[in-house]
Amino acid sequence: QVQLVESGGGLVQAGGSLRLSCAASGRTFSSYAMGWFRQAPGKEREFVAAISWSGGSTYYADSVKGRFTISRDNAKNTVYLQMNSLKPEDTAVYYCAAGLGVDGRYEYDYWGQGTQVTVSS
Repeated sequence: QVQLVESGGGLVQAGGSLRLSCAASGRTFSSYAMGWFRQAPGKEREFVAAISWSGGSTYYADSVKGRFTISRDNAKNTVYLQMNSLKPEDTAVYYCAAGLGVDGRYEYDYWGQGTQVTVSS
């Protein structure tokens, strides 16, 4: 079992930055790939970024490539999402998730409660 708690969301102006954190508790955090997803009002949840268990491989949605960076610290059981050059269309509830798989094809079994990110124009 893995419990996930996101933090770091908030209100920021367009062009600004935020760093989201996702703290994991439970055993074997380092065994899991981690992902970030987001859901905007009236829209389906969408993939944002993922990172392999070792941190050696990362994957991004085209909409955030070059602006967002996912990273992890297995010693701290934490995964991060650095978001730069934020746009109003990045406004959403952001969720972290833990899963298993290979080569970016992960199935996520554990989800956090989400943190709100609002980008004003």
